[in-house]
Amino acid sequence: MREFDLSPLYRSAIGVDRLANMLNTASRSDNQPSFPPYNIELLGENEYRITMAVAGFEREELSIQSESGALTITGQKAEELHDKQYLYQGIAARNFERRFQLADHVKVVRATIEHGLLHVDLVHEIPEAMKPRTIAIEH
Repeated sequence: MREFDLSPLYRSAIGVDRLANMLNTASRSDNQPSFPPYNIELLGENEYRITMAVAGFEREELSIQSESGALTITGQKAEELHDKQYLYQGIAARNFERRFQLADHVKVVRATIEHGLLHVDLVHEIPEAMKPRTIAIEH
């Protein structure tokens, strides 16, 4: 029931194979783990921010990669040298990998960490060649 029939779209649109792949990927990613929690904000018309709760992770234990329309944020917790005996451990310190599909021409402009929150700022830059333009009709 999760399969989409996009054949009518293929008859009238060109280059939508990437869209079809994104829809299939989105339908398969429903079982993605919920750790760590995150927000996606709209900061401006073409500006976005992903804010991820990464309490307990050092800057060196986090990795951000943007490649082929996908953003991957990974946290690899370093091995602790001290054996601690917890009475209760509610702060999760497990490794994670979170993937986000990016639209065309969306790029990461900066990443900051503050108060246990990782902020990844993105911008959607439409190339000049892709912006609407008026075509003059010649005689």
